[in-house]
Formats: sequence, C-alpha cells, structure tokens
Amino acid sequence: MDIDDITARRSGGDIQSLGAWRGQVLLIVNTASRCGFTPQYAGLQALQDRFAGRGFSVLAFPCDQFGHQEPGDDAQIRSFCETTYRTTFPIFAKIEVNGPGQHPLFAHLKARKGGLLGSAIKWNFTKFLVGRDGTVIERFSPITTPESIALRIEAALAAPPPAG
Repeated sequence: MDIDDITARRSGGDIQSLGAWRGQVLLIVNTASRCGFTPQYAGLQALQDRFAGRGFSVLAFPCDQFGHQEPGDDAQIRSFCETTYRTTFPIFAKIEVNGPGQHPLFAHLKARKGGLLGSAIKWNFTKFLVGRDGTVIERFSPITTPESIALRIEAALAAPPPAG
C-alpha cells in the first residue's frame, strides 16, 4: 500500500484521499488539545506558514488514546485549533493510532519507521516526515519541537520531485 492510497475523514466529515497531497512533503502528527505538548500547534502552524508555498503541509490527526487528552468531538477540536492557534493546515477526524482500531495511515507510518522502544506510538505529538515520493523519511518523538524539524523539511523539499 502506498500513502496516496489511504483515505481519512476530515474533521468536517468528508472522506479525503491522501493522494491530494501527492508530490508534497508532509509532516503527519497525532495531536491532542489538552496535552503538555499542545503548544506545539503554534510551531506546526509556523512550519505550515514557512513552507506551504514550496509544497509542504502539516496533517493533524487528533487522538484520545493517551491520558484522555483529546476529549472533544471533531468540531470542538477544529474550533479549538483554529481559534487558539490560528491553524490553517488540515485537521482530520479523531482516530486511534495504536491497537486493533488503529487508522491504516498510522499502521503504514509505524511499519516504515518504528520508534525507539518498538513501533507503537507512546504519546501525543509523535511526528512523521514524509517525502514527496511518499517515503517515510523520519519519525520524531513528542519532545521534538516542530522548530527543530525545519532543516529536515528543507532537505526534503530540496529533493527532486518523483518521476511520473
């Protein structure tokens, strides 16, 4: 399976193919609104602002599997992100990133880039950098700030676009 073949529900309810971002560099993040890492939304938006014009996007996937830190419904989550952090990047519907109900996207990402202690995601704001060709370049822990990923995004954006 290729990342372009995966679909996910947007926070507004529509089903979206990740193929819509074919040829772009992506930073895919499992997020939560009531987490100590929630202020990273500001850094994620800064990356979106800085690199969107060059073929980059953050994709946020709210998840309530860690400490019940994402209790709201999809509309509440989207409203929180837009009003508190002025987010403009896509916010998807709440998903699971581990276990039998895990979303296929996160099964795909984890299969390609396991973590330090196995493939399971351990907390909110785990980040996956995906290249223009759909390759999972790197996995970043929740403590890795968005700002510290900027040089890796630069390098991914500088890579030649996929053929065809």
